[in-house]
Amino acid sequence: MPFARLNRATTPTSHIGLGLAAVGRPGYITPHRDRDLPGDRGADALRDRTHELLDAAYAQGVRYFDAARSYGRAEEFLAEWLTARPEAADVVVGSKWGYTYTADWRVDAETHEVKDHDLATFERQHAETAGLLGGRLDLYQIHSVTADSPALTDKALHARLAELAAGGTTVGFSTSGSAQADAVRAALAVTVDGEPLFRTVQATYNALETSAGPVLAEAHDAGLTVIVKEALANGRLAGTEAPAVVREIGAEAGLDGDAVALALGLHQPWAGVVLSGAATVTQLAANLHAPLLDLDPDRLDRLAALVEEPEAYWRHRASLPWS
Repeated sequence: MPFARLNRATTPTSHIGLGLAAVGRPGYITPHRDRDLPGDRGADALRDRTHELLDAAYAQGVRYFDAARSYGRAEEFLAEWLTARPEAADVVVGSKWGYTYTADWRVDAETHEVKDHDLATFERQHAETAGLLGGRLDLYQIHSVTADSPALTDKALHARLAELAAGGTTVGFSTSGSAQADAVRAALAVTVDGEPLFRTVQATYNALETSAGPVLAEAHDAGLTVIVKEALANGRLAGTEAPAVVREIGAEAGLDGDAVALALGLHQPWAGVVLSGAATVTQLAANLHAPLLDLDPDRLDRLAALVEEPEAYWRHRASLPWS
């Protein structure tokens, strides 16, 4: 793992991260946001909620925080929190470039984000990220790489990313879609001056969508840190939305189903960080009980029965409304 601070952390929750996609902007693709967010979703209200979550996460041992240029004002909110909390020098901060936020703080926007993986977008967005996070940025990832992404063949972009890495910022990528395995293998083949370019991969893995597991093990064996995203399947594995077996396993251990979903990611030997996307402190507390859960073979077998075909899973995800 390239992040020595996480290697040194010893709390049970140090390898759970907090992702800010759900609180950095007023709209996202998870259910019940009217219940989870303040009635006022103005910037000040979401700034307060983000800082509340960051305070709670840090106090309970979370040491990785994840943002992106397309998460509305998430980088800004995170930067403000870091400035106000100098004692949080031991956290690892990751962000992503490649999507531009276009919703103008509207939930009903026709287009919420626009994807572009070219060099010009990197230069613009890296300057924006650096202006906010400065030297606190540890990891910069290409957002949602697919096997046909120009980011995997653009040599000029690779050279710039290698410069960034030489300056001390770890370079990684995230993936999305039913062909995550193809994207990861294509990214593993990218080199600059004979050296692998990417040191981390962030991918979707959860009880419904496990297809990336084998390639994530390959990435881990190749020396990359694996960050698991969407462990709760955009809310499908959380609260009352969770399948009965998830809630039953949680109840057996005196935990919420949210902890079961996160525990499955933590159980994977290749997983370096598993992200919580909590929007409330209560949700975060439930997520952070995940390390307490023993997933024995019987429980793993019961969860395995939930797996969907990747194409079906991603069709469902694409149909989720912004709310």
